[in-house]
Amino acid sequence: MMQRFKAALLQRRNNLHIHSLRFLNQYHTRNLCSLPDTAITDELDNQVLVEGKAWSRTAILNRPSVLNCLSTAMGARLQKLYTSWENNPDIGFVAMKGSGRAFCAGGDIVSLYHMINAGKMEDCKEFFRTLYTYIYILGTYLKPHVALLNGITMGGGAGVSIPGMFRVATDKTVFATPETLIGFHPDAGASFFLSHLPGHLGEYLGLTGQKLNGAEMISCGLATHYAHSSKLALIEEQLGKLDTDDPSVIETSLEKYSDLVYLDNISVLHRIEILDKCFGHDTVEEIIDALESETSKTNDAWCISTLRRLKEASPLGLKVSLKSIREGRFQTLDQCLIREYRMSLQGISNQVSRDFCEGVRARMVDKDLAPKWNPPSLEQVSKDMVEHYFSPLSKSEPELELPTELREAFT
Repeated sequence: MMQRFKAALLQRRNNLHIHSLRFLNQYHTRNLCSLPDTAITDELDNQVLVEGKAWSRTAILNRPSVLNCLSTAMGARLQKLYTSWENNPDIGFVAMKGSGRAFCAGGDIVSLYHMINAGKMEDCKEFFRTLYTYIYILGTYLKPHVALLNGITMGGGAGVSIPGMFRVATDKTVFATPETLIGFHPDAGASFFLSHLPGHLGEYLGLTGQKLNGAEMISCGLATHYAHSSKLALIEEQLGKLDTDDPSVIETSLEKYSDLVYLDNISVLHRIEILDKCFGHDTVEEIIDALESETSKTNDAWCISTLRRLKEASPLGLKVSLKSIREGRFQTLDQCLIREYRMSLQGISNQVSRDFCEGVRARMVDKDLAPKWNPPSLEQVSKDMVEHYFSPLSKSEPELELPTELREAFT
């Protein structure tokens, strides 16, 4: 079975290896040239550990003190590891897990906030470029990939796992894309996978930042398997014994320890009809009007809590995010990532608004939970403001370049 990948891998190895070396050389030159060798090793290696089995490798996100938030160094190391493993015909499949109580809480937005305030914009660009490129590699990976989503899986943490083949949720999994609450937009491929969820569930999750548990993730398709967290050690042990590159063999192994799921009575998935009715509207204003209309008729607790979340979010972030998810519904993964890169750079440039820095300040730095959004209301968010996020970058600013000539994107 291990022979099936060898021909394809040998054909692509040289091109992928050259591309990987080019990227890593740029990363070292820009970010690490002033560090001693030991510091470079610590930065690149310790944040992502490797567990090796006979026919598989596991990447372990290892920043437990910050819930395994993703740094530029982690993105660079993941690119290097995954390219090497894909080119190795003796490795059949790859897995990923988190250290501690989280899988991954997303990108390291506090570090990003400080970089922006220090004027280190090139470092900010490198952060997005590195992580988005890794996500594309994962989404086009030749080998089966198993993500063990035990614990917090938010924002970029979803981005570095959901594009892979298998996603195992547990009773401890907490999923969310809460970017509008920090004045940003669901990124890291979120406009692709949110837009492909049933009905308008993606708009709901992307705009409100509300959480899903593991049972809800498998029910809506964000996860492929569900198992109680007490079985994870058995799952990892079983995967470690496999000598295969066959997805069906891996799936059978995962199903052996899978559990049936039962949705809570209060799950949003029981409210898909009203959710679609409200979040299927064309604008954020119309979505809010629909929710308010339902609330006045029924005094429904879900409608009330959803309205409260929307009113806590950045008005500009809401409009930008809705447009992004709607566009993602008709784009491939690479097109979504290229557009999100453009949007992210516009968002951190502070040209239209400082909502991202203000949102991170209020929730993560000062923690006063009282962001001063600008514009402060939906009515004051103009069409031009929204369109600016989607407009091409300046002539001197290159767009995100993904290895699409080497790796075919999926739809």
